[in-house]
Amino acid sequence: MNLKVEHLSVSFADTAIVKDVSVRVRDKQFVGLIGPNGCGKSTLLKSIYKVIKPSQGEVFLSDMNVIKSNPKTVSQKLGVVGQFNELSFDFSVQEMVMMGRTPHKGLLETDSASDYQIVDEALRKVNLQTYVNRSYNSLSGGEKQRVVLARVLAQQPQFLILDEPTNHLDIKYQLQILTIVRQLGIGVLSALHDLELAAEYCDYLYMMKDGQVVASGTPEELLTKERILEVFDVSCEIYRNPVTGGLGIAYLATT
Repeated sequence: MNLKVEHLSVSFADTAIVKDVSVRVRDKQFVGLIGPNGCGKSTLLKSIYKVIKPSQGEVFLSDMNVIKSNPKTVSQKLGVVGQFNELSFDFSVQEMVMMGRTPHKGLLETDSASDYQIVDEALRKVNLQTYVNRSYNSLSGGEKQRVVLARVLAQQPQFLILDEPTNHLDIKYQLQILTIVRQLGIGVLSALHDLELAAEYCDYLYMMKDGQVVASGTPEELLTKERILEVFDVSCEIYRNPVTGGLGIAYLATT
């Protein structure tokens, strides 16, 4: 399933936050949004998955007009993993993941054997199958994020949006989450704050600054020391990691 975002803009109180942004994600492609804090990444994503109404522009998942479609129809095809997943009320891990089946069920429809099988498989994919009866609020940050990912997997989406999914997580859990997502074999659009992770996991990148896309390309094309200095206001050196063969970034302290 392809994602096409055309000339999207978002404004609050006459202030433009996202300005005429267009983004493409091909089927099974992992695309990253990078840029400094406050550049509009999360606002752009929220407007794509219908939390915020854009002031102009269009969003299509293949031939489905996301903005004009009802939320239940969209959630049958589009899954979202955010960065903040705290709850005021507690649920078991199984109950949390079962919520992912909601878009596929009718009003007052009970959970079926098929639903439980899908939930079990989602928990297996994130290696939490023994946590079924654990309290969600008792889990660590990384475990909670894996439960939220399992809930999205139970939703059986054909496209996935990640809104800073690894923010505030230890590196172990950052790698786990992104590896699981990459292995799903579906289209992914993700906001990421770690440029080395973006280089490792993304096929293509869009770089944002002040609400606009200022550059796009493969990680090798986009992540240059000149562009990082221009957009992030930090000096660095780019090198080839001798172990992974991927891009490495050495940031230089300023005084």
